[in-house]
Amino acid sequence: MKYLLTILMMVLPHLAQAQQSLGKMGKSVEEIVPTGWEHSHAVGDLNKDGIADLVIAATPDDKEHIIIRESDGYQYNLNQPILGIYWGHSDGTYTCWKTYDNVLLARPDEYISIDNTLDITDRGVLTIDIESFATMGSWGTGHTTYLFRYQNNDFYLIGKDENSIMRNSGEVTIDSYNYLTYRHQKITFNEFDKNVKKKEKWEKMPKAPLKKLGTFELEN
Repeated sequence: MKYLLTILMMVLPHLAQAQQSLGKMGKSVEEIVPTGWEHSHAVGDLNKDGIADLVIAATPDDKEHIIIRESDGYQYNLNQPILGIYWGHSDGTYTCWKTYDNVLLARPDEYISIDNTLDITDRGVLTIDIESFATMGSWGTGHTTYLFRYQNNDFYLIGKDENSIMRNSGEVTIDSYNYLTYRHQKITFNEFDKNVKKKEKWEKMPKAPLKKLGTFELEN
């Protein structure tokens, strides 16, 4: 029995950490996100009921996925971020509609930083912007913005914008995809050389069903 108790004392703290997640309800982000988690959020009316809703991007602090820089102790958090969508209520509370642990992009290593930024437009469109920056191994940097709209009891991808720039040459490429009109716009120019002519191209995309949020991992 004493041996069993010892094992339980060693295992329970790890189980508690593994089971820790976003809260099911709360009146503020602080009540929903566990203490110590990095997080960002956006507020706006997603389901058109006249009440502000809440979307949270939060990164757990599991020590197994944190790299500590020896020189100064700086921590690189490689944990998988969690996306949470909460419906707002007239009493000021938010209740969880759904959480996703396979949508947002995690930082892959100490050399590439990832920022997941949320916003809700005046029309109730959820935008998720993913920006990456490499300190070594690549001159390329950029960000991708995904647009989701709540309809038919779920969130569907209605548009995507990809922006990339080569920091050494100044070459810029912007791709904009509209999945409602099936149109793709491509723009290229050079940020450093204004003599390079700006080019714009439009093309029709094949029709396809809209993708649901959570059925694919966002990329940059």
